[in-house]
Amino acid sequence: MGQKVNPRSFRLVRNRDWRSKWFANKKEFGDLLIEDHMIREYLMKKPICVGTSVIRIQRMSGKVEVTICTARPGLVIGKKGSEIDVLKTELSKLTGKEVWVEVQEIKRPDLDSKLVADGIAKQLERRIPFRRAMKKAMQASMDAGALGIKVQLSGRIGGAEIARTEWYKEGSTPLHTLRADIDYATGRAETTYGSIGVKVWIYRGDENLSMRKEATQP
Repeated sequence: MGQKVNPRSFRLVRNRDWRSKWFANKKEFGDLLIEDHMIREYLMKKPICVGTSVIRIQRMSGKVEVTICTARPGLVIGKKGSEIDVLKTELSKLTGKEVWVEVQEIKRPDLDSKLVADGIAKQLERRIPFRRAMKKAMQASMDAGALGIKVQLSGRIGGAEIARTEWYKEGSTPLHTLRADIDYATGRAETTYGSIGVKVWIYRGDENLSMRKEATQP
């Protein structure tokens, strides 16, 4: 059997960080974990959060700081910050705590695996041929500076009666190299024939270890 590890969790602490940052005792841990899931699920369903890749949550002394990483920050902020104020109020009602919302722009969306996966999923829902959607997304990522990309689809692709898996790869994606910056994400396309899963791996280069070596030398 093949042993597969999520590239993001595999590189935690090395060149990846936690999406939720807080400490809790055993009694509170489960409730806070569910609350984080509720916040992310609630925000991802909002129309203004289209183009959102990651939602980071940080807790400190009863306050919750939510950072929305999106390729369309203007949509989230709204006119004169009106949408931000609405989000603060709604999240405060949802959690019963004081919530602070920040927006972080993703400057190169073609190098973000979540945005690429969601883009392919939306094209499949619009009945665009899957090979064209995959190759177009891969070419855009390579043109943006990616060193390698792999895209995999699973399900009743093209309306076939039997589900199958199709994948394309361009460049290199060294999944076993810890210093490699591999961005991994999944997406889901809801078609008339059923759900089609989308997986994307993007190799964005190696972590710069020269600074770390200099810091460790006496």
